[in-house]
Amino acid sequence: MKGKFIFFSIFMLAFSTTVTVKAQAKNPNMPKSIISTSASIRTFYDDKTLRAMSKGELVELYIERMKVIVRTLPNIALATKPGVTLVDLGIPNDDVNKKALDLETEATNVYLDVTVDFLRKMLPYSDKGQLVTMVLFYEQTLKSLHEVEHQ
Repeated sequence: MKGKFIFFSIFMLAFSTTVTVKAQAKNPNMPKSIISTSASIRTFYDDKTLRAMSKGELVELYIERMKVIVRTLPNIALATKPGVTLVDLGIPNDDVNKKALDLETEATNVYLDVTVDFLRKMLPYSDKGQLVTMVLFYEQTLKSLHEVEHQ
């Protein structure tokens, strides 16, 4: 059952990202998000639940959380949640700024593609307990970002 839930979650995340990218591609003048709208976690886990998961499930959780952190942390001085645009922050939505945002998004996507490929090959060799610890660490980091946005 957990496997179906994780598969469904990943499918929905991919679907929503595709819809957002297509919508932005149709309207190039539409302001783009500084932090990708796919950079969010819906479910957080406790130690006991994570330890009951298979290593494969933990690898997917680890990768998912790493991707959200990579898409979020470099931009926290501008925004701490997905969907915030240059316009929302009062930054001119001119060609120079749009190009800078496009380049940053492209570089992040390339980095994530290479890193995820590497992690999918290497993480199965990691210690399950270490994976649990790092998923909890990533989740705590993401929770801390929510606290920052409310200050």
